[in-house]
Amino acid sequence: MNLNNLSIEQKEKYYEALCEMISPNRISLFEKIITERTDHLCVVVENIYQPQNASAVLRTCECLGVQQVHVIENENEYRLNPDVALGSSYWIDMHRYNRKDNNTEDCLSKLKSQGYKIVATLPAEKDVSLPEININQPLAIVFGNEKEGLSETTKNMADICMKIPMYGFTESYNISVSAAITMYTLTEKMRHAQINYQLSEERRLNTLIKWAKHSIRRSDIVEKEILKRLFNIE
Repeated sequence: MNLNNLSIEQKEKYYEALCEMISPNRISLFEKIITERTDHLCVVVENIYQPQNASAVLRTCECLGVQQVHVIENENEYRLNPDVALGSSYWIDMHRYNRKDNNTEDCLSKLKSQGYKIVATLPAEKDVSLPEININQPLAIVFGNEKEGLSETTKNMADICMKIPMYGFTESYNISVSAAITMYTLTEKMRHAQINYQLSEERRLNTLIKWAKHSIRRSDIVEKEILKRLFNIE
């Protein structure tokens, strides 16, 4: 069932019904963690092919409360290593783009239409250093793959080119390290800024429902029973 078909009031009743099947401690944990979830920042990964890196980026986002990860699969399928991801994919929203010839343009155009500024993580002639990034606007941070980096499409569509300060001989950080440094820096800055970075009421409810369903066995059957009982929805 598509949650968008329910009103906010219906979603609240649906979530309450799900909570009856979950321990109070787990519900309290949900309610605590949801307050620090954000859509103000999101991560985009383009053509990542090493499962260890793909999983590490996802895990970092979940740990830092970044709720949305957008995955561009032009040539490489985004595969996870369960030993690294540790179930982080259950708790965030992962959007995959793999149905078009140019999935990068599809993804970045969608994010721009939602009000995000596209931040390409690469040094350029007019780049901005990570500590100088303005956090007051919604940002989509794009990380490229392990060999070629970001595509020309991403470079052309980017609103900001960002570099991470380095003080050694090596040319670049590993992608999972780049994501960890970048997202920790930006989420800390975001949480200390005078901005409303928390999820909207509807996004909050959608996320809580998703988490609750992950905590219930045979949630598909449970969902059907609850929707029929509460709203007479088959």
